[in-house]
Amino acid sequence: MSLFWRIFLLNATVILVAMAMLLGPYVTVSRHTRPGEAEVVVAGAAVMLVVNALLVRFFGLAPLNRLSQAMTTADLIRPEARPAVVGSGEVADLTRTFNSMLDRLESERAASSARILSAQEAERQRVARELHDEVGQSLTAVLLQLKHAADQAPTALGEELRLAQETTRGSLDEIRRIARRLRPALLEELGLPSALRALAAEFTMPGLTVRHRIDRGLPPLDQESELVLYRIAQEALTNMARHSAATQAELCLRGGPTGAVELVIGDNGKGIGQAPEGNGMRGMRERALLIGAALSFRAGAEGGTEVRLDVAAVAGSSA
Repeated sequence: MSLFWRIFLLNATVILVAMAMLLGPYVTVSRHTRPGEAEVVVAGAAVMLVVNALLVRFFGLAPLNRLSQAMTTADLIRPEARPAVVGSGEVADLTRTFNSMLDRLESERAASSARILSAQEAERQRVARELHDEVGQSLTAVLLQLKHAADQAPTALGEELRLAQETTRGSLDEIRRIARRLRPALLEELGLPSALRALAAEFTMPGLTVRHRIDRGLPPLDQESELVLYRIAQEALTNMARHSAATQAELCLRGGPTGAVELVIGDNGKGIGQAPEGNGMRGMRERALLIGAALSFRAGAEGGTEVRLDVAAVAGSSA
């Protein structure tokens, strides 16, 4: 039974008992209860029950209903405004406790996500080094051996060896491309603008053109913010290339009106519509939370999807 019905039935019981006592032989207003008086008492009790139900529903339990809705819709990945603390008493104390719990959970989740993402970046760098140093060198040695064998083999066999050589060279290029995605060396060596230009060029392919527009003199960002910006841009372009069926996209990095840095990625694809957020989008939200950035997904002005990230500038090396 809900809390509303519990309170209503308790109050109704009190009212009905009082009405029964007034109409009974033990507690009387006059010597004999006239029919008209009984009707007045019954009608008054009915009105009191209706008024009691309305007051309990729309006033007495309204703060609890608001708090219940806030509890139901709370999402640590998408922080929203906390329910307001109204007045004093048990409901206000419960609201304060809930807000404190959310603050603590968000702080703990942010710290946990930071450790997890830091471990992921370290693992990505390790895998990238192994791909580049071990697998890449092995395939390079295979290429040299194939070339040597093709130069000395008969013509027919030499052609097959050269085809194998081209296949191996393509595999080596693919491994190097994967290694670059896992470890953004350009971000460390040349900075965020150059890394984003290279990222846009990497996703430009037949049937898809990714333009870039990167302003000069951007506010400074720290190393962690630059890495988050790069990874979110990478994930957004990956989702676009896989799912949007877009033919054109634009990557824009500019200064915001309040001194922030804005990353905007838009395309002319089919958009996300009513589809639920997948792991990629939730991963982008978690990365944005690490640096206190605001991330939003919305329909573009000309269709498609627009991903927008606003990052507060800090003192540090220039972006």
